[in-house]
Amino acid sequence: MSDKLDKVIACHEATKHHYHAYAPGPGMLDWASQPDPFRRYAGTELLHLDKYPFTDGPSYEQALIEGRVEPATLTRETVSRLLYDSMALSAWKQAGGNRWALRVNPSSGNLHPTEVYVISGPVAGLLDVPAVCHYAPKLHALEVRARFAIETWRDLVAGLPPQTIIIGLSSIYWREAWKYGARAFRYCQHDAGHAIAAVGFAAAALGWKTMLLDDLGDEAIAGMLGLPRGHEPEAERPECLLAVYSQAHACDVRTLPHATMTVMAGNEWHGTPNVLSPSHRPWPIIDEADAATRKPDTVTPYIGSTSPEPVEPAPIDATVLLRRLIHQRRSAVAMDGHTGLLATGFYSMLSRCLPGMKRFPFNALPWPPVVHLLLFVHRVQDVPPGLYLLVRDPAQAKDLQEKFDKEFEWARPDGCPEDLSLYRLAGGDCRKLAERVSCHQEIAADGVFAVGMLAGFESPLKTCGPWFYRRLYWECGVIGQLLYLEAEAYGIQATGIGCFFDDPVHELLGLRDRSYQSLYHFTVGGAVIDTRLTMQPPYPDPGPAQDT
Repeated sequence: MSDKLDKVIACHEATKHHYHAYAPGPGMLDWASQPDPFRRYAGTELLHLDKYPFTDGPSYEQALIEGRVEPATLTRETVSRLLYDSMALSAWKQAGGNRWALRVNPSSGNLHPTEVYVISGPVAGLLDVPAVCHYAPKLHALEVRARFAIETWRDLVAGLPPQTIIIGLSSIYWREAWKYGARAFRYCQHDAGHAIAAVGFAAAALGWKTMLLDDLGDEAIAGMLGLPRGHEPEAERPECLLAVYSQAHACDVRTLPHATMTVMAGNEWHGTPNVLSPSHRPWPIIDEADAATRKPDTVTPYIGSTSPEPVEPAPIDATVLLRRLIHQRRSAVAMDGHTGLLATGFYSMLSRCLPGMKRFPFNALPWPPVVHLLLFVHRVQDVPPGLYLLVRDPAQAKDLQEKFDKEFEWARPDGCPEDLSLYRLAGGDCRKLAERVSCHQEIAADGVFAVGMLAGFESPLKTCGPWFYRRLYWECGVIGQLLYLEAEAYGIQATGIGCFFDDPVHELLGLRDRSYQSLYHFTVGGAVIDTRLTMQPPYPDPGPAQDT
């Protein structure tokens, strides 16, 4: 293995939780150094965006398949809606004298390491010339970091469909490290995956789609976004660029012209980033993981999945609107221990977790699926409790069966749709098991079902390179964002679980090597509402932005 791959695996092993010891963390939280959740660039021109009620737009069912929503024109309104439905605030919560914001995109610990940028050509009513802008969610506004020539913009998007805009994502690791220590790098990557899916769902509501420009390297992305090259604690690290364009156009371009990106990196950048914390604690292992997983400019060696397109899942009530689900999504903090789900709903949720070339949110990812779902089923009517596995790429079922414990049943549950590669590994009450491997958290036992996201590990890293490590987590985050909306569509809630005991999950399955690794846990069920909290709107009355 390469030195970088050795480093990735070493960092992965060092950040595992074990029954006898957790990964290194801060211990006691230093509240005086709690990071500001909102990055601002002082000295930039501020472009206020419009806010809208979320009682319009396509149904959830309609929007999740490409080609069913009439594509909108690129305008000030649609750019506003794209960001409002993906990365904006969704509410304010208050308890006593404490008040904090919730966002459309979820985040580990509500710490929000993900920053968002817009690279766009002229947009009527918003931008007279091409610009790179930072999104400020607290204000729902764009901060203009740089303007550049129209000729440069035309060269940049020459291979992309007309009316394309580009969304850039970066991470501030310190925001997660403040609370979670060494394991924060993982959580930042989960959040990037959630953000990729959030942008995808918002695009779907407009008849648009997203494509990860995955041939680009980290250095080129940093140059495009005007990110400093330093290693200070609050530095923003590049994650990815997403091309957003109409579903009416097909496009398989995953890169941008290098010469034009070099010109973009030389833009005159405006604005000084605010200081997020007065003091910091260093976490060298995060910097090591970042350095080892940086992507060079390469043509990604992905091979498309040979599995057939999945059959469409059971329909959801057509009155359930996508935008309403997006804005009402909440992360449950406790489950009630009794709410259940019909088998038809359970199977429909799992069917939507299957990738497809025209299925949101997975159509943004250019690689074949590498993440499968280990399911701890607790309260699904007509599906006996037990341990199950959803194989998201049937071509990988044989390898999984060979790697897993030989005592597993590998039985198809009664009533399961034929196109769903779902297997019962072992029957019986697994509530205490789910709770134990999820850091003894009752929320994993008290829902309808809990999930362990099991990713192919060593083989993808050796095939693609150590930089693919981040993408394993991105895929988990994308699945998690879908599960959030699926839960809301069925009148229940969900939440991500970043704290779990890694190797005990592997031992449960009989895994003896690193061919597969558990990277993210999740739970879905009936949420317990904390009546001590009051909820407030995210912004003043929705409507057109004021020129103030």
